[in-house]
Amino acid sequence: MTEGRPGAVASASLWEREEEVATLEEAITALRADSSTSGTLLVLSGEAGLGKTALLAEVRRIAESKGCAVWSARGGETVTSVPFNVVRQLLQPALVSLLPEEAREYLGDWYDIAGPALGVAEPGDRQPDPQGVCDGLVAAVRRLAKRDWPLVLLIDDAHWADQETLRWLAAFAERLDDLSVLVVVARRPGGVSGESARLLDAVAAAGRPVSTLTALTPAATEGLTRATLGEHADAPFCREVWAVTGGNPYETVELLAKVQDSELEPVEGSAAELRDLNRSARGRGLVARLEGLGIDATRFAWAAAILGTGISLDLAAQLAGMPDEEASRCAELLGAARILTTAGSAGGQLPDGELEFVHPLIATAVYRSIPDALRTAMHGQAAWAVTESGRGAAAASRHLLEVHPDDDPELVEQMREAAREHLAVGAPDAARRCLERALKEPPLPEVHARVLYELGCATLLTAPSTTIGHLRAALERPGLEDTARVDAVFRLSQALLHNNQLDEAVRTVDAEVARLEPGPARMRLQAVHYMWEGIHAGEERAGHSSGLAELVTTCTGRDNSERALLILRGFDAMTRGENAEEVVELCDRALVNGRLAPGLAWTDTEWGVELLLMLGSAYAYTDRLDRAESLFSEALHAYVKAGWSGGHLSLANAYLGLAHRRRGRLADAEHYQRESLRLAERVGRGLPLYWSATCGLIDTLLARGHVQQAAEIAERYGFAPPYPSTIVLPDTRSVRGRLLLAVGRTKEGINELEAAEKAAAARGHHNTVLAPWAVDLAKALANEDPSRAAALAADARRQAERFGTDTAIGEALRCAAALETGQRAVRLAAQAVTYLEASPCQYEHAAARIEYGIASRSVMELNKGLTLARTCGADGLAAKAQAALTGL
Repeated sequence: MTEGRPGAVASASLWEREEEVATLEEAITALRADSSTSGTLLVLSGEAGLGKTALLAEVRRIAESKGCAVWSARGGETVTSVPFNVVRQLLQPALVSLLPEEAREYLGDWYDIAGPALGVAEPGDRQPDPQGVCDGLVAAVRRLAKRDWPLVLLIDDAHWADQETLRWLAAFAERLDDLSVLVVVARRPGGVSGESARLLDAVAAAGRPVSTLTALTPAATEGLTRATLGEHADAPFCREVWAVTGGNPYETVELLAKVQDSELEPVEGSAAELRDLNRSARGRGLVARLEGLGIDATRFAWAAAILGTGISLDLAAQLAGMPDEEASRCAELLGAARILTTAGSAGGQLPDGELEFVHPLIATAVYRSIPDALRTAMHGQAAWAVTESGRGAAAASRHLLEVHPDDDPELVEQMREAAREHLAVGAPDAARRCLERALKEPPLPEVHARVLYELGCATLLTAPSTTIGHLRAALERPGLEDTARVDAVFRLSQALLHNNQLDEAVRTVDAEVARLEPGPARMRLQAVHYMWEGIHAGEERAGHSSGLAELVTTCTGRDNSERALLILRGFDAMTRGENAEEVVELCDRALVNGRLAPGLAWTDTEWGVELLLMLGSAYAYTDRLDRAESLFSEALHAYVKAGWSGGHLSLANAYLGLAHRRRGRLADAEHYQRESLRLAERVGRGLPLYWSATCGLIDTLLARGHVQQAAEIAERYGFAPPYPSTIVLPDTRSVRGRLLLAVGRTKEGINELEAAEKAAAARGHHNTVLAPWAVDLAKALANEDPSRAAALAADARRQAERFGTDTAIGEALRCAAALETGQRAVRLAAQAVTYLEASPCQYEHAAARIEYGIASRSVMELNKGLTLARTCGADGLAAKAQAALTGL
């Protein structure tokens, strides 16, 4: 609020706020008491002028008096489009105090990820994942907070914070359990919509509301008036102060200051003048008061309002078109008039020499008072001044967003450069705004397609349906040639796939293939065609496998298009249950010296993650688990290092969990799959990666014997039809059928496994390990329909022998043994042990040992099985073995 007023006026906005101040002081005391306590988030809510800013100033005063470090930041109505604006304000003073090597040490692995967003490190060559940047910012604050304990973070006007800051704040609020820090957030209720409103709601839900501030009562207004003007202020005058201001603390403080300035006597006879005085403190009255300071002071205030943040004297002077001496005089006038204040006078952390408005209401009133045409022109001048100051295209872009379209090719290039800068620090929404503005200019015909293409790339992760329109428009215009055009087609097909338009994705790719001459570009799109068909969960498309097999006969693995086709053919052969050795041979040919080829790494975007997941899955289900685990571990490390902590990291965890599940390391599998599900929750439910995380975790929990936990996960996360249009590993219907059988819903389980049977037949999938519906269905039907059960078991064994892995054959023999009795059951169980002992899948080996021990009544076999089960973390199997030993 107003700064520099004597005594009571300086603290007037705290009048009738004793309860809120007590709560805040109590939180500061608790913070200082123990560095190991959980953090606290307090939310102050109230309409404009009700004292939120004054309460934050009081928090600062109390905290600093008790030896706490205080960092603060404020949102601004005119700078909501500036990404990371508020979090930069909050953290940069702490980071600037560090030497570069110290900042790198404190931020650790997050330095290269979060550093560019904070403006303390140069962006890398690869576009960062926005979620990874958010996580990096959370880690940065956590590390710095531990260094500066006890620490208080103050965020004012959070309703005007940029979306990137709100995303960080919502994530940070979820991580306060083990971090001793006090966060106080002030906001107005309502006023925002969309994603910003959702994030603010998440912050509010994670915090504890101090109160929703209300206006002062008549009694409080009377007390404040007499404390400010003297006890001789009479009751009618005090009542009129309340009536004029409605009890709004900010307006009351300003009105009483005007009364003092005008030397008005606080008596009933003067009360009639209060309304005119009050009008001069806000709205048009404030504007009139500003104009009364002279045209130069008005122009300087306008320049400050246009800049909004980072209001340095020289930059404002340049924008106002006046020498520095005149600018200094204007700043002093505006300070005396309680319109602007200098750095630090309000307890903030602004760099030396910077200015800010005394109150957001003043900033808004001044900004809106600028004539529309002049305001637009000044934004254009501000963009030029900011660029000339060396702050870059991204800093200037918020001003260019306000400039009217005028066929300016230079503006288009500035906005394209700004978009690239925004993408480089992990702010795709800001990049999108810049490119959408560039299109309104509009671009020259020769670059129009390029702008559309860049816009499509910027929106790919956040808005697939919007991306489709942009990329289609780009492809319809001249200007995209060669590699860029092929890449645009690939990205368009990706967007169509994510928008559940698989048929259209394939048609789009095929249309481009038809117009291309034979060569790497054409082969790349042919591979994309088969990739999208290969992950489709519906009926197999006519000629898919035969066409892919024929195309691969010419491939030697000499470039990445051929390597992609080899991977796709290997994956297709694996799902169809063809010879496993041939599958592995195909996959090995796609590698270079046993490693992923350059351009096919996990963080390369030319092909997408799906291709490499297919490669690792082909190894996982052909008993080459060392190779699968190595690939998926490489993915996890690559995504963590690059800061990709959204969908890519979720998938890496899910598939590394799958590799551990196949090996029989069930506790490790559960760890990775739970992490995958946590990450998938942040990306959004319903996506294929969400199904991968859920299905894998349920499968692992069932293997561990934790049936109730598996059922709870299925219920909580909606693990039930309808299933996604893309395939999920492990097979969703097989896993759900197994779950239903485990919880005693036998009929439903049989129905689900029969649905899995039909789906597998439609897809041509005959791999009994990939989709183990047949062995589970055979066991479920053993009593009800023994002849069908026997037929299913016999067919499963034929398919397993065709595929040829020890795991597949061993599992088929386990199924056959379960349907037999007497010595035949013992012989089959012994054969299953022989195969599964040679398999890398230790859980299946443990199950076979225990089943053989039960069938043969062998204490030795049961003990071996028990030891294996405990090693795997298969609690259910261990209990089964223990019970069998007890019964012998």
